[in-house]
Amino acid sequence: MADKNMLRAFDTSALDLTETHSASSLELPHTLTNERIRRRSELSRHRPLDSPPAVEPEAIELPVIREHSHAESSGPKKLDFHEDVSALPSTRDQDVEIAPSFPSSLAPSIRMEDLEDTGSTAPAISAAQKAVNRRKNAIHFATLCFTIFLNGWNDGTTGPLLPRIQSYYHLGYAVVSLLFIFNTIGYLSGAVANVWLTDKFGFGKVRSVLQIFAYGMMAPGGPFALMCLAFTLIGFGLSLQNSHANGFVASSRNHVSTKICVLHATYGFGALVAPLVSTYFAGQRHWSFHYMISGALYVLNTVVLWLVFRGKRQEEIKAEVDDLNLDPNAVDSNKYRQIFGIREVHFLSVFALIYVGTEVTIGGWSVTYVQEKRHGSANSGYISSGFFAGLMLGRLVLMWLNRKIGERRALFLYALLAIQLEVTVWVVPSLVENAIAVAFVGLLLGPMYPILMNHSTKILPRWLLTGCMGYIAGVGQAGSAVLPFITGLLASRFGIASLQPFIVSMMSTMIVIWALIPRVRHVPT
Repeated sequence: MADKNMLRAFDTSALDLTETHSASSLELPHTLTNERIRRRSELSRHRPLDSPPAVEPEAIELPVIREHSHAESSGPKKLDFHEDVSALPSTRDQDVEIAPSFPSSLAPSIRMEDLEDTGSTAPAISAAQKAVNRRKNAIHFATLCFTIFLNGWNDGTTGPLLPRIQSYYHLGYAVVSLLFIFNTIGYLSGAVANVWLTDKFGFGKVRSVLQIFAYGMMAPGGPFALMCLAFTLIGFGLSLQNSHANGFVASSRNHVSTKICVLHATYGFGALVAPLVSTYFAGQRHWSFHYMISGALYVLNTVVLWLVFRGKRQEEIKAEVDDLNLDPNAVDSNKYRQIFGIREVHFLSVFALIYVGTEVTIGGWSVTYVQEKRHGSANSGYISSGFFAGLMLGRLVLMWLNRKIGERRALFLYALLAIQLEVTVWVVPSLVENAIAVAFVGLLLGPMYPILMNHSTKILPRWLLTGCMGYIAGVGQAGSAVLPFITGLLASRFGIASLQPFIVSMMSTMIVIWALIPRVRHVPT
């Protein structure tokens, strides 16, 4: 009964909500001395903006609280925690609140940032380690740029050598186009096998060695059938290289769009340099010795890839430099089923196939077109270099425009302008005009592939990004063989004049497919 009277007295005096009390007038009952008492200033709670400054903690005298032992406690049992007094109302003049102590994990007024600071177990990365990571990331990126440079080197080689291959083996347009068919078989095989090979052997182990053997087979100028087999191996290896490089860069944390543009600008640089060399060899007796230079470059590529990546998996490499982008929504099931079940992947793949095919068709068959329709000399091979020079510059100098008007609108604009320029090549019988127009077509086509790859990172699930990018890039590389082969068939039936109508129709098809590709992600990420 005494306990009830004591609590009633406490409720009607110290906790009266209708009256105001100063901090010094509050008398704490001895019954509460078994619990630790806190001032409000010790709690992480914000005062109202309109309240005056609180009384300094030093000015508030609180009784010394000590816990009663069983020997000292002669009264009733301790009050239960839920029966204890939790807070006093704050007044306008005195912003003081008394409350029982809560554990740090239960206090209702604990700030989230304080909780994160105390509960975080991730080790802090020092400035020196960040500098090391940036240097390693730069080395990785430079290595992949050299790999893509060699992709461009390979694609830029065929165009100037194609008329010489025809004359050396006495082949027509249709038969010489078999090179592109076998190249397609290699590209598609690499695109499909990429996911399994990457999971099985890691990053970069099966990529560059195949090209060394293939170029070694072609250097002596052996039978045409041997050349077709070599093109198959080259297509398989290039598909893996392109897949891994695009997937690695696209899964980076920072500056993905810029990195993709620079990466594929190196492709244009390789395709620019290669015709300068292959055009020279096209006029020599031992024209096939050009492939010895290609083989030596791939030997260097293989050594650099091993020294930089050591055959590790992509996740291991990125984790070492703090560039790993884990996706908590990743689904651990059959990757092939997941990839092929995404509709957007197929739209992107078809666009890549037509784009890369159109690009390589212009760079390859334009030399033959100019020689036959505009009566160009053997130096017409330099037109191919002009096209790929425009391709490289477009991927660098038009980045600002892509950001200014938006990548989706930019691609529509580039495609429409490129169609108009290609029509001038078709109808204007001038060698100089055709050469300039082809170079500007390369400038406008250049940004399209980086835009495609960057857009893929926005609409595809991140845990499948490497596999999806590999499949898209592999199918795209197959386009570099399919469309030139179709061009050869058309040329054998209707003449090389059919090249320009075919290219215009392919560019128009790209516009339609790009309109079908969704703007935003429709799959969970």
